[in-house]
Amino acid sequence: MTFTLTNPQRKKIQAFFVYLFLIIASAATVLPLLWMISTSLKSGDIIFQIPPKWLPDSFYWENYRRAVTDIPFFLYLKNTVIITGCRVFAEVFISALVAYGFARFDFPGKNIWFMILLSTIMLPGEITMIPVFMMFEKLGWINTFKPLVVPAFFGGQAVFVFLLRQFFLTIPRELEEAALIDGATRFQIFYKIFLPLSKPALITIGLFSFQGSWNDLLGPLMYLNDSNKFTLQLGLAMFNGMTKVEWGPLMAASILVLLPTLLLFFAMQKYFVEGISLTGIKG
Repeated sequence: MTFTLTNPQRKKIQAFFVYLFLIIASAATVLPLLWMISTSLKSGDIIFQIPPKWLPDSFYWENYRRAVTDIPFFLYLKNTVIITGCRVFAEVFISALVAYGFARFDFPGKNIWFMILLSTIMLPGEITMIPVFMMFEKLGWINTFKPLVVPAFFGGQAVFVFLLRQFFLTIPRELEEAALIDGATRFQIFYKIFLPLSKPALITIGLFSFQGSWNDLLGPLMYLNDSNKFTLQLGLAMFNGMTKVEWGPLMAASILVLLPTLLLFFAMQKYFVEGISLTGIKG
């Protein structure tokens, strides 16, 4: 006797395995975060206890006090906010401006220039690291925020330009033509029509830009020498001593550094998902 599954039964079984896979994958992804939270609440003598104890008998809040006192946490926070704020503004606005030009202006070699722009995505940062450092050294910008901020005002990132160009192509030309008839300039069309309509896409690249700048370690490590100008990522590295790593304070500080990114992502999740889905509609 053979047992044949009906179509609804087959779909239920498929859905069961899909959800099971998603649950397992989500658990594997969240596990390091849970371990970090658990470690931040433990004293040093039980962090590596075998078998591991995920929930300590008493929470060791001293780690969080040390996280903000062992290093000048709030000074580093201020430096990070300044750098990140300037970079996010520049990368979002300039990328949108460049993308508007590629989406709406016709000029000789437009497609070739766009392909050259996209090809820079495949160029590893290690190739340009030394020449760019030498250039900033000649300009006298070492140990300042300028190498971390100023480049963002000269074109943004190629992937951001690509995403915004894809979004701008979906905006009807009739809106632009009507505005031109009413006497609007090209720049007025850009910031009064295109930018408001592109809110999901702008928030999406803004989140990417924020995450990249907030978590940047290599840039500040290369260009900043004065400890008063360090960022939070350099501050986290200070918990790694010559012979010992302060795991409890390090995990506590890491959670504090991670919180703004988590809060911003969850607050903007709706726009983030919408922006990702809309930027690839039209080629």
